[in-house]
Amino acid sequence: MLAMPQHRREFLAASAAFTIVPRHVLGGPSFVAPSDKITLAYIGTGTQGLREMMGLLQIPDIQIVSVCDPSQHATGYRDWSPTGILQSIRRTLNKPDWRPGSESTIPGGREAAKDIVETFYANARSAGTFKGCSAYADYRELLDKEKDVSAVKVITPDHHHGAACVAAMKRGKHVIVHKPIANRLKEARLAIDTARATGVATHFIPWDSNGSMEQVMAWINDGSIGTLREVHNWTNRPVWPQYATPPADTPAVPAGFDWDLWLGPEADRPYHPNYTHMVFRGWYDFGGGSMADMGHYSLWTVFNALDLAGPTSIEPMLSHQCTFRDTVSTRIQNDFSFPTASSVRFRFPARGSRPAVDLFWHEGGMRPPNPPELDEDGRELPAEAMMFVGDKGKILAGFRVENPRLIPEGRMRALNIPEAPPRRPQRESGQPSPGMRQWIEACRGGKQSPGSFLNAWPISEAANLYAVALRTGKRILYDAATMTITNVPEANKYLARDYRKGWDPKTI
Repeated sequence: MLAMPQHRREFLAASAAFTIVPRHVLGGPSFVAPSDKITLAYIGTGTQGLREMMGLLQIPDIQIVSVCDPSQHATGYRDWSPTGILQSIRRTLNKPDWRPGSESTIPGGREAAKDIVETFYANARSAGTFKGCSAYADYRELLDKEKDVSAVKVITPDHHHGAACVAAMKRGKHVIVHKPIANRLKEARLAIDTARATGVATHFIPWDSNGSMEQVMAWINDGSIGTLREVHNWTNRPVWPQYATPPADTPAVPAGFDWDLWLGPEADRPYHPNYTHMVFRGWYDFGGGSMADMGHYSLWTVFNALDLAGPTSIEPMLSHQCTFRDTVSTRIQNDFSFPTASSVRFRFPARGSRPAVDLFWHEGGMRPPNPPELDEDGRELPAEAMMFVGDKGKILAGFRVENPRLIPEGRMRALNIPEAPPRRPQRESGQPSPGMRQWIEACRGGKQSPGSFLNAWPISEAANLYAVALRTGKRILYDAATMTITNVPEANKYLARDYRKGWDPKTI
């Protein structure tokens, strides 16, 4: 039997000491005794991982006890802002001179994460010290050794999501994960089935950002736009580089970075920074593309309201690149990187009283033609939005269904429409979002949150089929009952992955 690490014995001893004192004496009505806290392992400490860690640290119900990342140091990280994460960490820790252990201004890596966790918890103690956070390069090792971890948060590159979630759930750990649940359709199905079989509490983070379909559905149901025929959703993503060719050079692996662990379940290849931090999402092997990045935020609520599942066909329309081979221009046969721009049409069959409907996902500057209703108003479609098209009218809304409006504007002026409610109740500083709160209660034996994995199959199915259609460049016909592509047999290999030894989530 593995011995309990010294830092954990110290943490549990402190917990026991605290619990003999009445809660109101220790910390007031919001105090959570250490023995009641959810002990959480934080898997993935890149830029987005550290950005979101700042809010999670302030939730009194959760204690981060371990961090994990194959990158030890803050080396090679990139972000949208040169100092944004650094300043956020400094504010959270109340340390204006905090640095990630190097001259880099963009923090990342497990050493920085461990220091952040221990510094934050030390600030809350009278002694001003705390050493209770372990650090691992490999989450498989973490899950095997850290027996008292009760939950994990997974915020790694997309290709690790499914394996990490399944490995945790099989060990009885509650799980919260960023999008997507997995970047392979059958791996997402395995993760959802594992959540159902184990009964652990799960939460899929995009649920917190989905808007309300209440007003849209009221207009659809009362016939304001006639019969719904199409739904369009478009984004300005990608806002990261998309590479036309795989890297040809082979730079040295940075010190402290375990490239083999970063690859994890994916096929071996030489290290290159253009695969890793921030840009992984543009590669089919490592990411899920723009729909996996943003479509979960905008479309999950649409899938639920319209009962969309099991598309019968997925049709891609995409950009491409050309190169010269000798003196002849030729199109690059690209099945390795997502296109710069695309539109993908999903055809959903009729279900119940809802007729068949087409859903279009547009990215990279693509969007529907400007509708005549907006021409009448002298307006243009915004860079990101959503539109519901019926045979007698249209509804235009924000990207996440916020502020839906019948168009042209004259139709709205004729109606007495109350002000739309906020998309989600705003949380107070230091308090969890509604979805996180429901997950916390589920971890303690309450009912699963609406953002549970158990409710996420239709949107996960679509996001993964989008990637397969783009990768093949062909319209694919899909049998949802068997999870099989029927007209392009070779495309079925993209529904799963060939796992490297030691990484198959069924045996991990």
